[in-house]
Amino acid sequence: MKLFKLSISTILIFLSCNLFAQKTKPTTKFKQPKLVITLGGYKDSSFISPQVAADIISLPLKIIDKKNDEKIISSYNIVYRKNVVTEDEATGKVSPTTTVKQALLRATPPPKLWVEAIQENPKSGELIIFYEIIVKDKEGHYMFCPDLKLYVK
Repeated sequence: MKLFKLSISTILIFLSCNLFAQKTKPTTKFKQPKLVITLGGYKDSSFISPQVAADIISLPLKIIDKKNDEKIISSYNIVYRKNVVTEDEATGKVSPTTTVKQALLRATPPPKLWVEAIQENPKSGELIIFYEIIVKDKEGHYMFCPDLKLYVK
């Protein structure tokens, strides 16, 4: 008899849980708009001169959608592939190579250290890439942006 009362009580408790459950509003699916990223007016896969690279690196990234609503940058990665030379200590022979500098940043424009590194002496053949850019709109939706590649010619 006790077992019967206990099982009836348990069943009633589980059934009553549905009565007190929160009612959720139906959510509308968010469709990410097409985003365009620019730096100093240059868009993806732009070829720029060394002087332009030095000039625009200190400017902020600008991300807009097709309605010209500007988005707030949450974070992004930057890579600077720089042309350098190495010297073989035994023979003294100098050979060209590249070095890569990369960082995760949360503010635009990049910090002074990055600006100075790129402005120092940009050369033809170098590459600046902004990738994994995460932005936020006014409603709080987070979105990924396309990459921005700037080739120094």
